[in-house]
Amino acid sequence: MGSVTPARVTAPDVRSRKGDGPPLVMVTAYDAPTARIVDEAGADLILVGDSVAMVVLGHDDTLQVTTEEMAHHVAAVARARPRALVVGDLPWLSYHVSREETVRNAAALVRAGAGAVKLEGGRKRLDAVRAILDAEIPVMGHLGLTPQSVHALGGFRVQGKELEAARTIVDDAVALAEAGCFAVVLECVPDAVARIVTDSVPVPTIGIGAGRHCDGQVLVLHDLLGLEDRTTPKFVRRYATLKADATAAVARFADDVRTGRFPSSGETYHMADEVAEALDLTDLSDTRA
Repeated sequence: MGSVTPARVTAPDVRSRKGDGPPLVMVTAYDAPTARIVDEAGADLILVGDSVAMVVLGHDDTLQVTTEEMAHHVAAVARARPRALVVGDLPWLSYHVSREETVRNAAALVRAGAGAVKLEGGRKRLDAVRAILDAEIPVMGHLGLTPQSVHALGGFRVQGKELEAARTIVDDAVALAEAGCFAVVLECVPDAVARIVTDSVPVPTIGIGAGRHCDGQVLVLHDLLGLEDRTTPKFVRRYATLKADATAAVARFADDVRTGRFPSSGETYHMADEVAEALDLTDLSDTRA
């Protein structure tokens, strides 16, 4: 008998993991190769994050990426057919204007291959959450440091350090869960706040810079692999140094080319000696590039 293909993870599967089993693992991916890496490593969720704007597309923040670009990257990830649940990030202004536009943009990510969408914000985004859920699309919330609000927040800063701000995060998390979100990301909040949120909501919390009390953890792939090394947030643990390794590899290739060591005879296609002798190469000289 052949091996049985594991069932794909769904949003209800993730929700059911609250308080049951090991912590959830979510990692970002933005194309088929990175999706295969993350999935084969055993992640439960793949987040096609709007962080693609910074770590792949070269922008200084996440505000520049569009729904069309997000759908493009979601589709690339989905083509890898991962077992992990694919969560597509709704980018800035894709769920801020109207219910109709919100649902249309969420549907674009689902049509591209996402099994759920994520959006940022608390109570002020409940109407958007409900509209998407009414369209039968699972929603993941995101509280704390919400990068799409970087200008309003005054930069990439820890959120919820003061009493009222902490209470707001807890209240927002409860509201998101009550509205129907199947999980909530907590980014850059004190561990005490994350613990209270985790204890207060019946859905999993997934932390990034939120301490160990969450029901799961997420990191940006390029950060944990060391592909992105321009900044090192406090919460990032690097598990590889792939940028340095890749740079060294390309440098060795360049040196081999310049010194004539590449390509070798074994890396070259050859014709039979008698054919080569019969071929009048001078006749081809005017066609060479």
